[in-house]
Amino acid sequence: MAKQFKALIVEEHAEKKITRRIGQRSISDLPEGPLLVKVHYSSLNYKDALSATGNRGVTRNFPHTPGIDAAGEVVEDASGTFKPGDRVVVTGWDLGMNTAGGYGEYIRIPAGWAIALPAGLSLRDSMILGTAGFTAGLSVHALAERVSPDAGDILVTGATGGVGSVAVALLAKAGYRVVAVTGKADQADFLQNLGASEVIGREAIMEHAERPMMKERWAGAVDVVGGAMLAAVIKSTCLGGTVTCCGLVGSPDLPINVFPFILRGVSLMGIDSAQCPMQPRLAVWNKLAGEWKVDLEALVKEVALEDLEDSIQAILKGGLRGRVLVKI
Repeated sequence: MAKQFKALIVEEHAEKKITRRIGQRSISDLPEGPLLVKVHYSSLNYKDALSATGNRGVTRNFPHTPGIDAAGEVVEDASGTFKPGDRVVVTGWDLGMNTAGGYGEYIRIPAGWAIALPAGLSLRDSMILGTAGFTAGLSVHALAERVSPDAGDILVTGATGGVGSVAVALLAKAGYRVVAVTGKADQADFLQNLGASEVIGREAIMEHAERPMMKERWAGAVDVVGGAMLAAVIKSTCLGGTVTCCGLVGSPDLPINVFPFILRGVSLMGIDSAQCPMQPRLAVWNKLAGEWKVDLEALVKEVALEDLEDSIQAILKGGLRGRVLVKI
């Protein structure tokens, strides 16, 4: 086993300047933990871009290697949970935040952060999904427990992004009629090819959003935007409908009253993929590998670790479509 390995290294300089470079790290630089994994693939999420640009709400200590996702092979596991050569998937927990993450050839973590690669997925498949796909899966799982496919339209906001695009595909696979929201009118064909029955602009959601309640339109929704968009979605959700919430790219604030909750019985379900307990984590990953498995090649851009910078800048500006797969 090599003692030195390649990694993306984010550094903070005396003048508070943040820089990124591909360099060499040592196995001894990795944190304590029983499970050592050789990483084959990672992916790019919004949180990764924040970490890579020095956002202290995500990462506090530098130098640091981001990457909240990793898929690879076990090198050693002192806990005995896995054996060398086992293929594993790691998403969430503290990986890539303040624990060296998947943008390096090796990670060392607690064994409880990893799951065995589900049958039906390759390591590459698992990272096409990554945190974004897992979050979409959790959202669809929450909706499916409360809203049947014949109840009406399911809305997906931020539909060209990582979570949104996978959610569109999963919902369509599960038999729902999906209405996709995007500010990118030229992406309608892309979303319809993923399974969206209808594609609408943001203005169609926000019309009359200043009202305490809006016309009932959605049996359920997957929201990745937050802020005023989420408020408008909740106000226009039908009696007994469910809205899942997993993002804040629009705003972390929620400017809303209680009327949709007490007059229509709307449920707002928070989706936290990072700290998701093991039982539901395994259940959703098995669905993603089985009955919900979809072909996501149309939404994937694969890059080498050395070519990640452009995608980091693009995701921060809302300019990415679908998923970025990182080959380590």
